[in-house]
Amino acid sequence: MNFKPDIKSKEEMNAGKPKYETIVKYMVQQHNLVTVRPDQLINEVIDIMIEKRISGAPVLDGNRKLVGIISERDCLRIIVDQAYHNLPHSDPIVSDYMTREVKTMSPDSTVVDAATEFLNTAIRRMPVVENGVLIGQISRIDILRAAKNIKPASWG
Repeated sequence: MNFKPDIKSKEEMNAGKPKYETIVKYMVQQHNLVTVRPDQLINEVIDIMIEKRISGAPVLDGNRKLVGIISERDCLRIIVDQAYHNLPHSDPIVSDYMTREVKTMSPDSTVVDAATEFLNTAIRRMPVVENGVLIGQISRIDILRAAKNIKPASWG
């Protein structure tokens, strides 16, 4: 007896499943993002974050390549380092405190992919990178905006 399994294509397997929008429609475009350099003074970056009312920013090198991200949390480490550890007051720079291992998203990622990532981590924002180039940033609030457009799935 010969048994030949019925192999379905990816398209056939996904037929009937809800299709969600990609994050591109909801992300902040790169040209609208506040970015910082690794050699910038932390105090300057803190001033920018306070003035612009942002909680973090991508860190780009001289070639505009993403090399890290700096957040409020990263900046708070300065207070602990200087006060608690009794370190001398200096002029720390972004590269001393930035997060180097940055979780990124692809522009092909869906709003559900991003929501899942935000639910499973403490991350508040993720750079969107295509072929190693920063094209934007998606945040929790951006995904909340997207959620207003998600229609309930039909389970019947």
